[in-house]
Amino acid sequence: MNTIEFSKQIRIESLKMVSRAKSSHIASAFSCADILAVLYNDIMKFNSKEPNFIDRDRFILSKGHAGVALYAALALKNFFSKEIKNMKKNSNLMAHISHKVRGVNFYRLSWSRFAFCCR
Repeated sequence: MNTIEFSKQIRIESLKMVSRAKSSHIASAFSCADILAVLYNDIMKFNSKEPNFIDRDRFILSKGHAGVALYAALALKNFFSKEIKNMKKNSNLMAHISHKVRGVNFYRLSWSRFAFCCR
């Protein structure tokens, strides 16, 4: 899938998840879909079958309200599949970022914790 199509799919899946969950911040998700598409489709080095491999690139989303877009990008890159259809308030795919989701390393990261993690 090319980057433009990937960006569209991130928006579509984000909207589906937000609609099912009756929550979240869709404008925040839509506003970063293009960035996520370029990073996950063209730039970042990762392996969805082995998300913790040592030489992977790390992505830090400081805009926590856009977590649904990151979840959509990860699902479209096969980090997980079934869960994306089941986003609800009590699932791992909450409206905000959760480190319990496969492919997410950090969540609610303050700048002081960010500096420590990136040493």
